[in-house]
Amino acid sequence: MKKLVMLGAVAGAIALFSFALQLSAKQSDKAEIRAMEAAMIKAYAAKDLDHGLAGYVQNETLFVFDAIPPRQYVGIKAWRADNEGFVAMFQGPLKVEMSDLSITTDGTLGFGHNIQRFSGMDKNGKPIDLTFRVSDGYRKISGKWMIVQEHISFPVDVASGKADLSSKP
Repeated sequence: MKKLVMLGAVAGAIALFSFALQLSAKQSDKAEIRAMEAAMIKAYAAKDLDHGLAGYVQNETLFVFDAIPPRQYVGIKAWRADNEGFVAMFQGPLKVEMSDLSITTDGTLGFGHNIQRFSGMDKNGKPIDLTFRVSDGYRKISGKWMIVQEHISFPVDVASGKADLSSKP
């Protein structure tokens, strides 16, 4: 009987330790993804696309639905070209903010969503202020979290057919 109780206690301790390790790994994964997202936001504000796009898988498996045409972008080359045009709209400083970042991961795959705001002046000195929703699919590749799929959107007023470019909760 003592052996059975001891065996049960050891099994319980191992299970508890395993659970604690898994929880710690998930928190570490979330921290890595948060750091990647923060670095990308900082790079976009500096109009540094090399670092701004560094968190995306760097091949043709990347898939993005952007808020503007075309309907989809397949591959990092197409996504870079779109981002070059987007950043070029802004003359002078670009302010970039991210809020409401939520991440879920199982250690190899993850998903997240956030709100991003890009503001500045266009080439004619007219203000640009865009707030959009972003959903990301993440995959851990060779020990590093990468965005493999992204969906960017604006809420649309169905009655008018117009996008709400500065949406608020």
